[in-house]
Amino acid sequence: MNAILNKLSRVVADAAGPIQPVLTGTVHRYDGLILECAGFPASPGTLCHIDTEDGRGVHGEVVGFSDGRNLLFLDEPGAQIAVGAQVKRVGDGHTACVGDSLLGRVIDAEGAPLDGLPEPECEDHWPLAGIPQNPLARTPVDNKLDVGVRILNAALSIGQGQRVGIIAGSGVGKSVLIEMMTHNTDADVVVVGLIGERAREVGAFVGNIMKGDTASKTCVVAVPADRSPLLRMRAAHRATAIAEYFRSKGKQVMLIMDSLTRVAHARREIGLALGEQPTAKGYPPSVVSIIPSLIERTGPGLPGEGSITAFYTVLADGDDTTNDPVVDTARAILDGHLVLSRQQAQMGIYPAIDVTQSVSRVMNEIVDDAHERAAVRLRRLISLYMENRDMMLMGAYTPGQDVDLDEAVTLWPKIVALITQSRNDKASFDQSRAALLDLMGIKP
Repeated sequence: MNAILNKLSRVVADAAGPIQPVLTGTVHRYDGLILECAGFPASPGTLCHIDTEDGRGVHGEVVGFSDGRNLLFLDEPGAQIAVGAQVKRVGDGHTACVGDSLLGRVIDAEGAPLDGLPEPECEDHWPLAGIPQNPLARTPVDNKLDVGVRILNAALSIGQGQRVGIIAGSGVGKSVLIEMMTHNTDADVVVVGLIGERAREVGAFVGNIMKGDTASKTCVVAVPADRSPLLRMRAAHRATAIAEYFRSKGKQVMLIMDSLTRVAHARREIGLALGEQPTAKGYPPSVVSIIPSLIERTGPGLPGEGSITAFYTVLADGDDTTNDPVVDTARAILDGHLVLSRQQAQMGIYPAIDVTQSVSRVMNEIVDDAHERAAVRLRRLISLYMENRDMMLMGAYTPGQDVDLDEAVTLWPKIVALITQSRNDKASFDQSRAALLDLMGIKP
C-alpha cells in the first residue's frame, strides 16, 4: 500500500510541475499602440495582459526593449490604459498548438475558434517562428502537384514544394482562383491564411471552401483587416507553423496566404511605430527581411517528410506588377509567379492568368519534353494574338502575312476554351496535359 501511495504522490508531483513565478510590471508610457512598462524577464514574442480602466483588460506582445523597459504592441489599439496599470506575463507566445484536430476548423491568430465549435484539442506544439532546416538536406522539387486548374496544369505546371506568387490588382479574380485550387487539389492537407482581408470576404470565402470533402482536410487561419497589425503578423506565422507541422508528418501540404501584401503592411505599421526609417513606398527595412524569412519556411522537407506547396497572393496597386517593393521582393525569391490580367478578365476569360507574363521555374524539371514543347508553343500563340488583337480589330492585318499569327487567329477559339474554366469544374493534370498536346498537334 505504501508503494502505491508513493507512486501516486510522484505522479501528482510530476503533473503539477514547478510553480512558475508571476512576473508583473507597471505602465510608464502609452501612446495608444506602443506601451512601455517596467522591465521584467521577457523575450520578444512573450504575451502579456494589461489592466484597463473598463475592467476588460487587453493583451499585448513584447516586441523589444528600451532603457531597461519592455516595449509592447497591443492587440487592441486605443485601449483605456492608465499610467501605473499592471502588466502581467501570461505566456511565452512562441509556440502554436497543432494537430489533426485543426482540420475542418477556422481559427484566429491566437488559435481560438471562429466557427462556433469548441476549442481544438491539439496534441502537439510547433514553434511559431519555425524550425530552421539545412538547405542541402531538403528533398528536390521533382514531382508535380495537381491543382485542378487546367491552364496551370497544362502551361504552368506546379511542383510539390514549389513557392508561387499570384500577382494582380484588385477585383481580377485572385480569390476565385485560390478557391478553385483549394477544392480541386490532390494535396493531403490545405492550410489557408486569410490575412487582412475584408470581414465580408472572409466569411464568404470560408463558406465556399469549408464544405464537402474539402473541409475535412482544410484549416483556415483568419484575421480580418480591422484587427491589429500584430495579430495579422501572428496569423501569418501560425498558418505557416501549422503547414510545417503537417509537412513533418509526411503530408503533401498546400499553403495559401491571402495576402502577402497585407502581411507586409502589418509589418510596416509595426516597424514605423517602433521608429524604423521608411524607404520605398514607406516600407521600413524589416519588411524586406520578413518576406523571405516567411517564404523560405515553406517548400520541400527533409527526407521522409512531405512538402509545402505555397501560394502567396500579392496585391499590385494600380495593376503595377513591376515597381512595387513587395512584388519585387516576392518575385525574386519565389519559384514562380502567376500574373492575373485585367484585360483577360474584361474579355471574360477566367481564371485571368496571363500566360505570357507568368512563369513556373520548376516546370521543365517535372514534365516530359512533349509537354514542355506544347506549353512553349501555346505561350507564343497567345502572345502573338494579344499583341496584334487591336490591329486585327481595326482591320489593319491581312491574313497570309504571318504564318504563326494566322495559326494563332485560327486556334484562338480553342485556346480560349483551353484556358477558360468555371469555378465549379475540375481538370486533372492528365486531362489538362492531353488537351494541350491535342490542341498544339504534338504527339505524346
